[in-house]
Amino acid sequence: MSHIPLVDLKAQHAEIADEIAAGFAQVFAATSFILGPPVAAFESAFAALCGVRHCIGVGNGTDALEMMIRAFGLGAGDEVIVPANTFIATALGVLRAGAKPVIVDCDAFHLLDPTKVEEKITHRTRALLPVHLFGQIADMEALAEIASERDLFLLEDAAQSQGAKRNGKRFFGRCAATSFYPGKNLGAYGDGGAVFTSDDETADKLRRLRNWGSDKKYYHPEIGFNSRLDTLQAVVLAAKLKRLEGWNDARRHAATRYDALLADVPGVETPPTLPGNEHVWHLYVIRVPGRRDEILAHLNAEGIGAGIHYPTPLHLHGALKDLGYKTGDFPMAEKAAGEILSLPMDPHITEAQQERVVEVLRRAVV
Repeated sequence: MSHIPLVDLKAQHAEIADEIAAGFAQVFAATSFILGPPVAAFESAFAALCGVRHCIGVGNGTDALEMMIRAFGLGAGDEVIVPANTFIATALGVLRAGAKPVIVDCDAFHLLDPTKVEEKITHRTRALLPVHLFGQIADMEALAEIASERDLFLLEDAAQSQGAKRNGKRFFGRCAATSFYPGKNLGAYGDGGAVFTSDDETADKLRRLRNWGSDKKYYHPEIGFNSRLDTLQAVVLAAKLKRLEGWNDARRHAATRYDALLADVPGVETPPTLPGNEHVWHLYVIRVPGRRDEILAHLNAEGIGAGIHYPTPLHLHGALKDLGYKTGDFPMAEKAAGEILSLPMDPHITEAQQERVVEVLRRAVV
């Protein structure tokens, strides 16, 4: 069998290629390349899926995080609580807005641990920014209670949870940011992102921020950015959005197959789901204590596109050294970083491919 990629973007494109070609042709004919009708149509459809009134498409997920934070007036002197186990963009979005990320350890589900949040809150804390990691939503009920008691903004990094639900809901905070990086459950053919909210005033602020601080051409009452979702990317995202629910169902079936195939593989821990969550399996992340790097190398050598998300906890990146954290500060995230291993996962992965992944993994761990 040929190489099995971590995510098969070629198979995704093959399913929608004709629709994309037709959509691109319409954009080329109309020459509506910036904030054209396809962008507005996609924003409306994605907002409906998320159960909110507004979706504001932007240039990428990091811009989405920064603009979300700026939209609430957060900046110098303010602190935003973030999880230790996440991609660095979560912290960079906070820093780029001028605020300070304050890191909290993760729980057994690799999500922000609500029981450890209170001890990190200071008089400068203004917001909580949990990350819905690997395809499932953080414990938003517990975090919402903390935010309400402490009068904090509850924001969301939803870049890995497109289509996920928690106790029947998809949106919990004041605002959420997402990324349409190609490998996401809903991915573009390049960079893209969005912020979604049900607050009209926040939505208006975000639309100005993405467009040089303007809602009227050549009128700029505030400082903004040049960060808008490309019209061509909106065509791609609209085509994929129609299939997102079905593709997420396929991911769930694949995760169930992995669970069964891995049940008797020694030394492998399958990923747990937080009760109440409807997981969308952006990543299928196992834990292999002791020999993870050796096992990963074996998988890759056999053509299995496995990876690590993430090999370095947030607080140990050189880019964040000025925050003053050190090894040992967040033991759950640090332990996970040495054990986690992401297996190939996408809506088009076949049973035969999964069987081969587990066969190679089994040989590697014995």
